[in-house]
Amino acid sequence: MAFQTHQFPYGDDNYGLLLHCTDSNLTACIDAGDADATEAALAETGWQLSHIFITHHHGDHTAGLADLKQRHNAAVMGPIIDSPASALYDIRLGDGDHFDFAGRRVDVIATPGHTLDMLNFYIAAEDMVCTGDTLFVMGCGRIFEGDADMMWASLEKLLALPDQTIIYCSHEYTIANAAFARAVDPNNAALAARQEAITELRNSGLPTVPTRLDLEKATNPFLRVDNAAIRAHLGMEQASNAAVFAEIRKRKDNF
Repeated sequence: MAFQTHQFPYGDDNYGLLLHCTDSNLTACIDAGDADATEAALAETGWQLSHIFITHHHGDHTAGLADLKQRHNAAVMGPIIDSPASALYDIRLGDGDHFDFAGRRVDVIATPGHTLDMLNFYIAAEDMVCTGDTLFVMGCGRIFEGDADMMWASLEKLLALPDQTIIYCSHEYTIANAAFARAVDPNNAALAARQEAITELRNSGLPTVPTRLDLEKATNPFLRVDNAAIRAHLGMEQASNAAVFAEIRKRKDNF
């Protein structure tokens, strides 16, 4: 069963993602922040929307949900936690749940921190995870509703996935994330090389998303809190991983 993806931009820096199975003709959209942009992506691909997976309730992920659900009669899978958007969810999901999409198992990973209702969708058969605003290319989400310990525990769940996992996140923040990463991990040669590569991508108008978990482990400071060089740079050689993460997140907030 061939599985295809189509990523499309909307708003200032958001990405939507269509997942399509050519055999079943089922198509899911990850989040629904912009109905018009989603419709344009569907028109471009010729796919028919059947499902919508919601990562969290923020408006740039749900503003088009009512329109898209009504227009396509799509089944909406969303967080079990109530929010302004949750009345539109058909199936409510929490950590450890799973469901079938186009013959593939989709595992639900709750990753609270950015919001309390944040879900990530992992499809092991396709080596891919949709991380919403939890994990970005060389970054992580700002903490609005949770706390740093909660966010670190969420990232630890993603760190446990296989290295070859392809990560689709919801924002193009990579240029700024790379600049910050260099500030806390200045002697990382892999990071320096990657900063050059993503600058070339963006200068060519190309996305830096998706990424891969092994790349993030090598260059994303939020996943490298046990790294000796980063800890020495922060003066936190003996601190817990959670404490180092909290310090890096605080520095990013003020960067």
